[in-house]
Amino acid sequence: MIEDTSPAPIEGVSSDAVAVVSGIHDDDVDRLFASSGPLGQAVGGFRPRQAQTEMAKAIANAIDQQRTLIAEAGTGTGKTFAYLVPALLWGGKVIVSTGTKNLQDQLYLRDIPTVRKALSAPVSVALLKGRANYVCHFHLERTLQNGRMTSREDVGYLREISRFMKTTSSGDKAELSKVPETALIWNLVTSTRDTCMGAECQYYQDCFVMKARKEAQQADVVVVNHHLFFADVALKDSGVAELLPSANTIIFDEAHQLPEVATLFFGNTVSTSQILELCRDVLAEGLSHARDGADWAQVVLPVEKAARDLRLAFPQDVVRLAVNQIAPSSVFFPALETMREQLHGMIAVLEKQAERAETIEQCRTRAVELGYQLDAWSSASAGSVKTPKKAKGAEPDDEGSVLWVEAFSSSLQLHQTPLSIAPIFNKQREGVARSWIFTSATLAVKNDFQHYAAQMGLWDEPAQSWPSPFDYGQQGLLYVPQHLPQPNSPDYTDAVIDAALPVIEASGGRAFLLCTTIRAVNRAAERLRAEFEARHLNFLLLVQGEAGRTELLDRFRAAGNAVLIGSQSFWEGVDVRGEALSLVIIDKLPFSPPDDPVLAARIDALEAKGMNGFMHHQLPAAIINLKQGAGRLIRDETDRGVLMICDPRLISKGYGRRIWQSLPPFKRTRELDVVQAFWRTPVNNG
Repeated sequence: MIEDTSPAPIEGVSSDAVAVVSGIHDDDVDRLFASSGPLGQAVGGFRPRQAQTEMAKAIANAIDQQRTLIAEAGTGTGKTFAYLVPALLWGGKVIVSTGTKNLQDQLYLRDIPTVRKALSAPVSVALLKGRANYVCHFHLERTLQNGRMTSREDVGYLREISRFMKTTSSGDKAELSKVPETALIWNLVTSTRDTCMGAECQYYQDCFVMKARKEAQQADVVVVNHHLFFADVALKDSGVAELLPSANTIIFDEAHQLPEVATLFFGNTVSTSQILELCRDVLAEGLSHARDGADWAQVVLPVEKAARDLRLAFPQDVVRLAVNQIAPSSVFFPALETMREQLHGMIAVLEKQAERAETIEQCRTRAVELGYQLDAWSSASAGSVKTPKKAKGAEPDDEGSVLWVEAFSSSLQLHQTPLSIAPIFNKQREGVARSWIFTSATLAVKNDFQHYAAQMGLWDEPAQSWPSPFDYGQQGLLYVPQHLPQPNSPDYTDAVIDAALPVIEASGGRAFLLCTTIRAVNRAAERLRAEFEARHLNFLLLVQGEAGRTELLDRFRAAGNAVLIGSQSFWEGVDVRGEALSLVIIDKLPFSPPDDPVLAARIDALEAKGMNGFMHHQLPAAIINLKQGAGRLIRDETDRGVLMICDPRLISKGYGRRIWQSLPPFKRTRELDVVQAFWRTPVNNG
């Protein structure tokens, strides 16, 4: 990419898009989205956008014909209204699934009420979250009576939660802002699938989880999130299972996240943390209800020791290894066998005492399930790594799975991950005819949807792309600095900071520095802190991990000259409009680490079919991720800014052209003085 200040061609409808066919609702959509229509009259600042109107027609058509549509809409298209209008008017029973709980709340509290009121649509709406979001009467009562408080802070939080329960109608912890979402106390006052008493619970009639599920069953529109949707498909434990049979329309917003979320739930994971947590509960319930039935401390002690010994089989802090990468002589295998034996010993005691109390029976059920998972993982690991195994609640797929271990500082997880979710997800979509809408700003690679369609099993389904209404050629500049070392160079992050400093100075701060690793975040923070001080630059430096994401973003917006350094959690779902964000710096192309066991196994599987693992999987995945990061920059028609991508592979590698052609059509340069002049140039509103 030689310096080029002309904009790249604007992307239009994809080559494999569905042919434009007039739908029965086209005239209605034109009227609704016109400036004189109900949206224009009810929504402040609403302006008709052709792409939004056309997208709404395509979705209305898909709903009418009960078929699938993959819909990519560039930033600023207004995709939320484009799917909500047809969904509320013609969608029947609708499930809308979005990427995060924050977006879920935004849809439920703001977007849907706005559209429903503007259209005078007589639809009922419900919000459904995972059970960990609702305070549990039983666990709150138990914690108030014999809570194991670890800090004075927890005691104060517990008091707030107890007060909250007297006034709340939903039990949703998001309503209680006085207690941080990350507070450990929530684990003691909410239930899990394992610790829920179900219909046996004395508080069953008042249960907030059951109440939310009942409301969802009766509502016309239900808002869920992807984790909840796929947890239910895999585990049948979130209330979505009861909704699916009657749903006419299912809409996935932020649909680019689905492959990763579905992979998480269609696999199996068992961890030493679960076992230690079970041991704590066995000890507490045994002493409470069957003190004379066993020496409970001696029952759990060997299991706890075996769990810790299993973690210590890997002395390193962080480990990710496929099972076939673990040396046969490793102490891991005998430690796993000991873990299984000790757990089965504890199960034998629990079986004798289970009738003494419902909570002991519950512990027995959990222990049996964990034992089953450990046995299944162990027997699978003794055979081929790619032996297909049945994931909980899902049929075994044709492409097999990879077994791997992941060690953290104090726990070890055993994973069994499907190589492809496509066959499993396709089985979920079979049967009842309904409309499936998959929408996001980033689903295609240069208007090619093949990678996404293959991941989700959406082969031969119609896909369409609508370009952003923004004038990227005028509003933005893509800058790739010269003379940077290769990204695997040990001093690469320092070189990035050296190249970025004059750009940060020219932009007056107002920057995101998006890194691909936490190590790079920490090194960049160390360097920038020192450089700002040495150069007397009064820019507020905000670093991921030093506060929660919401707090960091609030401080960033308020400062007006801040520099925020973050990794993956800031690449998407972040909306900073206006001048507060005028520069986005990306340190490296976001390729997944090559030693990732699941990635390695998927590449092997592709190459066994004669495909190129890099071109068919790693590259398109990196491009979609990069598009998300780049999408943070221009969020409004009046935004201006520079996207600085430091990775020299964008220029030096043959695939670089495919990458930058997939990005918004900014003007492009490799010269620092062009970048510095960008902010000195007055905005051309002509």
